[in-house]
Amino acid sequence: MRDDRIETVPNLSHGPQTLAIPGPSIIPERVLRAMHRPSPNIYHGPLVDLTHSLIPDLKAVARTEHQATIYIGNGHAVWEACLANTHSRGDLVLIPRTGTFADGWGAMAEGLGLRVEYLDFGNRVAMDPAAIGQRLREDTNHEIRSVLAVHVDTSSSIRSDIAAIRAEMDAAGHPALLQADCMASLGCDRFEMDDWGADVMIAGCQKGLMTPAGMAFVFYNDRADRARERADCVTGYWDWRPRTAPEVYFRYFYGTGPTHHLYGLREALDMIVHEEGIENVWARHAVLARALHAAFEAWEAPGGMELNVRDPAHRSNAVTSVRLPEQGTRLREWVEHQAGLTLGIGLGMAPPGSPEWDGFFRVGHMGHVSAHSMMGTLGAIEAGLKALELPHGSGALAAAAEVMAGR
Repeated sequence: MRDDRIETVPNLSHGPQTLAIPGPSIIPERVLRAMHRPSPNIYHGPLVDLTHSLIPDLKAVARTEHQATIYIGNGHAVWEACLANTHSRGDLVLIPRTGTFADGWGAMAEGLGLRVEYLDFGNRVAMDPAAIGQRLREDTNHEIRSVLAVHVDTSSSIRSDIAAIRAEMDAAGHPALLQADCMASLGCDRFEMDDWGADVMIAGCQKGLMTPAGMAFVFYNDRADRARERADCVTGYWDWRPRTAPEVYFRYFYGTGPTHHLYGLREALDMIVHEEGIENVWARHAVLARALHAAFEAWEAPGGMELNVRDPAHRSNAVTSVRLPEQGTRLREWVEHQAGLTLGIGLGMAPPGSPEWDGFFRVGHMGHVSAHSMMGTLGAIEAGLKALELPHGSGALAAAAEVMAGR
């Protein structure tokens, strides 16, 4: 591109900024306003009642009648919490891998003294439930204590079929727990904890739940709680039992609670559960994801962009990983500095520092997103493609609009 043409275009990033990374997501203004208050009484009064009110609504989002616990922490915290409550040192866990977050969960398990076995499905296709079932049939001594499955891998944007995995586990007659990581998917992609047969599910507040990072959740059923009887990894802080329906308020958090996060989460759950409704939240995310995917399919051209996940059935409604050989970082930096749009880095798709690392980026479309914000995101990306003279097809915004119009 000619340098003189760059100089004639002013910087257009001043004004509202758009965060389109796969978490933390955009925080609604009303959530921020709910948090903007003095510190409350942490012993009795409104904060205590508010905290009690969160549990039924968290269960409603997770689609479970079982237990919900809150931890001050992030996804890594609840990886440790779910493993510590269900395992003893030396236990074997099976991890079907579809991206880098399976590796992180496995590293956490190894740090607790567990043995880890991976079934690697790469970074572009979903888990094969039949392969998982076959491995469990081979485990005639039932050494495998849990299957740790990432529902939506935030790095690859692959969505796997948790219900089909449970069906294979049941068909194999294997007693292993099914534990699901829904950090990226909760409140965006449909997830039915009880109906799909997940024994444990973990998630965080900073993605589909539209609250600043700092809290994470473990949902568990009675089968998982029975595993707690033999678990020797658990310590006082991570133990989920004192946190479940505690008689003394501070036991919710094993100390001082994340007071202002609780106010924010209450407002976010009001929006999700009581105003829009979780079914409508899922439907909104599904339409906006299809619109984004239609735009990227229109942009695909030889030597240009392509969606990482080729099968539409396994594309997430929360995050999309994109391949743009050698130019992903360049496009990402252009849209941030020139258009005020922040996209996600290509996490885990290539070794950091390698030339291939620059060939990926991600778009987060989770939580507080609308047709308006999606069209703005797509328009900024198209401007970047044109400004950088990157190969791309035409008609992307029209294709997205057709999806949003229901055509």
